[in-house]
Amino acid sequence: MIVSWDWLSQYVDLQMSHEDLVDRLTMSGLNHEGTDEVGGDRAIDLEVTSNRPDCLGHIGVAREIAVLYDLPLAIPEPAPETSTESISDVCDIEIKCPEFCQRYTARLIRGVKVGPSPDWLVKRLEAIGVASVNNVVDATNYVLFECGQPLHAFDFGKINDGKIIVRDAAEGETFTAIDHKEYQLQPGMCMIADSKESVCIGGVMGGADSEVSDATTDILLEAAWFDPLTVRNAARRLNLHSPSSFRFERNVNSHNIDWASRRCCELILEMAGGELLDGFIDVGSPPAELPQVTLRLDQLQRVLGIDIPAEFVPKTLNALGMTVGSSDESSITITVPGWRTKDITREVDLVEEVGRIYGYDKVPDTASVPMAASYRLPADRVMGTVRNVLTASGFDEAMTPSVVPEVWSAAFSPWSANEPMSISQPMLGVLERASQNIGAVDLLRRSVLPSMLEARRINDYRFNTDVELFETAKVYLPGGSKDELPTQPLKLAIISSRDYFSLKGVVEHLVNRLNPAVSVEVGPCDHEVLDVSRSAELKIGGTLFGWIGEVSDAGRKMFGLRSGAAVAELDMDLLEEVAVLVPRHVNQSPFPPVSRDFNFIVDNSVHWADLRETVTSAGGELLESIQYKETFRDEKKDGAGKKRLLLSVVLRSGEATLTGEQADAVCKSIVDACSSKHSASLVA
Repeated sequence: MIVSWDWLSQYVDLQMSHEDLVDRLTMSGLNHEGTDEVGGDRAIDLEVTSNRPDCLGHIGVAREIAVLYDLPLAIPEPAPETSTESISDVCDIEIKCPEFCQRYTARLIRGVKVGPSPDWLVKRLEAIGVASVNNVVDATNYVLFECGQPLHAFDFGKINDGKIIVRDAAEGETFTAIDHKEYQLQPGMCMIADSKESVCIGGVMGGADSEVSDATTDILLEAAWFDPLTVRNAARRLNLHSPSSFRFERNVNSHNIDWASRRCCELILEMAGGELLDGFIDVGSPPAELPQVTLRLDQLQRVLGIDIPAEFVPKTLNALGMTVGSSDESSITITVPGWRTKDITREVDLVEEVGRIYGYDKVPDTASVPMAASYRLPADRVMGTVRNVLTASGFDEAMTPSVVPEVWSAAFSPWSANEPMSISQPMLGVLERASQNIGAVDLLRRSVLPSMLEARRINDYRFNTDVELFETAKVYLPGGSKDELPTQPLKLAIISSRDYFSLKGVVEHLVNRLNPAVSVEVGPCDHEVLDVSRSAELKIGGTLFGWIGEVSDAGRKMFGLRSGAAVAELDMDLLEEVAVLVPRHVNQSPFPPVSRDFNFIVDNSVHWADLRETVTSAGGELLESIQYKETFRDEKKDGAGKKRLLLSVVLRSGEATLTGEQADAVCKSIVDACSSKHSASLVA
């Protein structure tokens, strides 16, 4: 927000130096970005945060200055004279979309003479970077930058039947704005129309057909409140941003609409002449009742760590525009002004107001503020373990967009078969290949893996083939109906240059770190993107955990990969559910281990997971670990439909050194169990 020094001087006596002013404003929350000299005036650029739309006008900034320096604030009270003719006799307004426009007001001035603005107005607008148009349009801009309430002036002679209708845009409707460009409208955009056609995009920009020109004699002045999200969506979809849309997006003060309208009419009458018709058309919902907030005075010391004089509190709050109601030695209740209702909602907000005006620089470094020990949620602790394990395993954390093109969404969506949800405005330029060859990037992803495969492709084409990435992100799984909000579970996606077995080991190690008593179950997997012989569906305790596998040839072609990759996508919610977050001590055996290898000949239909379960059960308490080594096939030696599975086990006792006879007994039990359950024969 750029404010003029001379303009601010109209409301508050600027006795201080420029340097002191910008320093005090910065310390109170309006950061100084820079100052330029413009035509003998100072144009001060202030950073206004989104929670302070009241400072998007000179009066709001002047109020801050008046409070900081304990100076009187002079705000004009407009009282334009009116004629005997009533506006309701010649104009009618109807709101058909109250969800887009809560309140719409209008005043009518007849017999104006449109022409150049006086020098004082031109200079003030030029100081803040706004070009002069004519005395009527300049008056609306002046009030906009004075109080933050956007207004729009229509040529009433071009309004068909004197009727204003606030409605939703029609599908396929087009509109020519005052920049003389044609825009394709969509439902969900608030349109101001007359009885025949649209004349303005509500809260964004007026239309060329009804704009004020030198031939205009009658002015219909609009002052309204438009829904912030509706204005923001329209401005983004049309790529049509304006000072008005900027303020409506941040929620203007609906209590200030009448003041802004009267103020603008007063300026137009002064500069362009004419006659203001009696009355004020005001349709829609009245402003909400102003809320009250109570501040307990002892909270100032508790939160800020310093004692603030008791008399300073009501004086400051009152100067900020808050009406002080009931109060006693322990508390004070205020009514929030209309321009701060979105910002001041809780007691701590009042503490902040008192603190920033008193001066945070007055809080000593030794100030004591009670601290409460924080508690990390289980989800955060699980996330920390995931990051530690994966980064220690050589992976880097990635962050990819949440929207994908249709072909990616259809390629891999194992968590839901429901149609993906689309966003109203596709993201352009975010995914270079998607925007060029694949189509619109407009679907909320149902899986994180397609985005990770694109990240791998980009690295491949930059000759960075050793890419190890992981990402934890939400996916969006639609419900059964269009009106039902999607569930947003958190998933962990991993992509690696290693093979299937190496990545599977990383996943098993991750689960083991979170709960050593839990094992990952492996089952058959059938996804086109994954190699059928080197992929698996993962479960924990019979509950679906995710998928893992090497990318198939079809998957590599689909995602443009030059080299092979292994991928996994896991359910973070299930990890959190099974995680044991309290460290537990496990006694370690001081006795040496015994390692034995087994080379079994089994049918091709026997899965490693089933054989491992059998070996684990047969090994009993002395079995410390089991490790898969290799799969080998030789029809000449072993026969058709056979394969060899080579595995290694480690045996150890916690009570004594194992003897050869004890180890042999365990091995015999393993061989007998595998022979009985899987018809496995041991290669001598």
